[in-house]
Amino acid sequence: MSRSQTQRRKRIVQTAAALAVRGGVEAMQMRSVAERAGVALGTLYRYFPSKMDLVVAVVTEELDLLEGGIVRRPPTADSPAERAVDVLLRATRGLMREPELADALIRSLIMAEVKIELDVRISDLVWRVATGNLEGAGTAPPGEDPAAGVDRTGAGYVLVGSLTSVWIFELVEVLKGRRDVDEVERRLRTAAEHLLVAF
Repeated sequence: MSRSQTQRRKRIVQTAAALAVRGGVEAMQMRSVAERAGVALGTLYRYFPSKMDLVVAVVTEELDLLEGGIVRRPPTADSPAERAVDVLLRATRGLMREPELADALIRSLIMAEVKIELDVRISDLVWRVATGNLEGAGTAPPGEDPAAGVDRTGAGYVLVGSLTSVWIFELVEVLKGRRDVDEVERRLRTAAEHLLVAF
């Protein structure tokens, strides 16, 4: 994308996020987003073929902010399990600031409405934090894999992936009103202590 296209895309995502903050995902009507972002409706659809693609872009930006925050202020706990839980709790709190967006994202994961690899993205980040390998994180150019070089087939990474799966399930439970963040924290700590014991 050219610089102007990148800026236009960013403006669209920021506009959508602002609408969602005020009125939830329902307020993110494509026509409203286009009007407020100052782009034609057809242009918006070229960048984002569906509303769910736009929701994913907004949540992806949140994940970028999360990763940037972790790079700037990495977890300082002694154990890999505690560092992993720190990352997942920061992600939970970030997503729960906009529960409607989090709900739409989780639904997209379950229904496979769009291709998104939230679990892989979070697993990569948790893996890098747990293993103390944050070098280069948050610095990949747009469109390039920020976790290039991560071996996703090793036993340690598979265990981190299992912890991420637990986190996604717990996030669903929060969104359903069955858990609060304190209970999620307790459950994540227990899971991390058992899954990452060999780190």
